This record gives sequence, structure tokens and C-alpha cells, in this order.
Amino acid sequence: MKIGFGGGCHWCTEAVFDVLKGVEQVEQGWIAVKEEGTFSEGVIVHFDPEVIGLDLLIEIHLQTHNATSMHSMRQKYRSAIYTFDEVQYETAKKILKAKQSLFLDPLVTRVYTFAYFKLNEERYLSYYKKFADRPFCINYIEPKRQFLKSRYAQWLKR
Repeated sequence: MKIGFGGGCHWCTEAVFDVLKGVEQVEQGWIAVKEEGTFSEGVIVHFDPEVIGLDLLIEIHLQTHNATSMHSMRQKYRSAIYTFDEVQYETAKKILKAKQSLFLDPLVTRVYTFAYFKLNEERYLSYYKKFADRPFCINYIEPKRQFLKSRYAQWLKR
């Protein structure tokens, strides 16, 4: 099964989902949606629903990017869940509504119908794995991975 996510930098989002049990592949690049037609940074997460559910994936996504802020970079970093069929769309909307209770401020994240995907250049794929010692990874990705270790340790691959 697959689902798309967008929120912050796709390097960060890739590094978050890449370490989760049940996640088989993370494609990093740009996603366009039928509702808007514009591309925004995002990932497609291929996962085994017998191991990790959509509910938990959405929760982790919301917890690892600023899902309550309409900052000036939202066009490039759309806070989104990208769905691949009508059932997944309706399920994601229900999960998103339920997850609002985890936040004091209103979520800006929206559920969209996936339209197109452009894979990033090879040199930027698996960015954290290749460049964990670079300042960007240390300052932006590592705190997200530490958050996962503290809050979702049982869901991390060994």
C-alpha cells in the first residue's frame, strides 16, 4: 500500500519514514494534486498495513513537521496527506479530524487526491543516509529522528 506526505523539506520527511517498521520504500521528490495542479515537496511511503497502520503513519507525519502553521513557505512545503483512491481519501480525512485532539492549534494539513510525482535527482535521494554529518541534517533532521526515538521507539527498525 502507499500514501503520500508533504510538510517540510522532503529530505526530512524521507528520513522520518525511512526508519519505521513496516515502511518498505520512501520515494522523495515533488507531488502535484488534482485540486491545485502545483508541485510541492513530498514523499510517497510504501508500507505494509499488516505491520504499520495508516493511523500511526498520519500521526507521525503530523508530529514531525509544523502541521499547525500557515507560514510563508507553504506553497513549497504543503502540509498534506496525498491519497491514491476514494476509500483512502475518506479514511485519511477521518484520521486527520481525530488527530486534531493532539494539538492545541488547528491543523492546516489537508487531504488531497494524488495526481503526479517527480522523483528527486539521484544525488539527493536518501539524503540523510548519505550526509548525516552535514549541518542541515544535524540541525533539521536529527531532532526529528530523536523525537521518533523518544516517542515511537517501538516502531523503529533495528
